[in-house]
Amino acid sequence: MKTFLTSWQVWALGSAVFAALTAIFAKIGISDVNSDFATLVRTVVILLAIAFILTLAGNWQAPGTVPAKSWIFLILSGLATGASWLCYFRALQIGKAAQVAPVDKLSVVLVAVFAVLFLGEQLSTTHWIAVAMIGGGALLLALPI
Repeated sequence: MKTFLTSWQVWALGSAVFAALTAIFAKIGISDVNSDFATLVRTVVILLAIAFILTLAGNWQAPGTVPAKSWIFLILSGLATGASWLCYFRALQIGKAAQVAPVDKLSVVLVAVFAVLFLGEQLSTTHWIAVAMIGGGALLLALPI
């Protein structure tokens, strides 16, 4: 039996809630700050918070125990995250949060497509319809208010 903390749905919902708060807090925070500098501040805060959590949980891992393939893809993931954040903060500084965030969430559509193409995952017709609806909704929200 799954417990509350081992349910991927609970963690995914938490991710969505915190991502929404990220957009709101960032939009307020970057009003008088360069978006690239704001991204640096956010990154340092995340680094410190994760180091604290790792320490509390005792989950530090010796770098030598990480396989080379994992290093490569974790580094690529970090670079993609950094690029995403730089783009996101710049978009938030220029646009409205209610429009920027949904366009950013087109990543949901792209993840589905990339997972099928590169990871061999399969989606049902119902799931493809849902992906199309997410994409359509994001595009509709991007229209001028």
